[in-house]
Amino acid sequence: MTESLLQRQLESPESAVQRFREYLASRPKPLRFTEAQRQMIHFIFSRHNHFDAEQLCAELDRANLNISRATVYRTLNKLVNAGLLRRVQLGNRVAYEHDYGYPQHEHLVCDQCGRVIEFEAPQLEAVYEGVCRQYGFQPSRHNLVVRGTCGDCLRAHSAKCRLDLILAVPTPAG
Repeated sequence: MTESLLQRQLESPESAVQRFREYLASRPKPLRFTEAQRQMIHFIFSRHNHFDAEQLCAELDRANLNISRATVYRTLNKLVNAGLLRRVQLGNRVAYEHDYGYPQHEHLVCDQCGRVIEFEAPQLEAVYEGVCRQYGFQPSRHNLVVRGTCGDCLRAHSAKCRLDLILAVPTPAG
């Protein structure tokens, strides 16, 4: 993630908890706020990373937080509905990322190592807005994911290719 995006991340675990409580209370039939949900929100909003539900379950287990898989899945859906998290389709994987208080950004995803790189592109925003205006379309959100190979994997591949060439050179028979 670019440093400017990280610096502009405004959501703290406590403010995320407060916003989630407000969301639950605003439902036609208010929903209950549980200690497991509070722990999960603190865990998610104390770091910034893209994660899928299974990764989150494993990380919560490693942190000795006793939160059931069903609670994780139900709470993730509620956090998306509350506008705190966003679902992002990263190839064959559905990941989650912080949404509330976070600037619009796009993603580069490495097919080799799975690394996700976030970037802001105001020039793309202008294109999206122009296209929507042209068609009289009211957008609610968008997500651009560019798949390819990150610089680290390209360098590693290049170094391996050079080594393969060196090893493939025949030596004179003596």
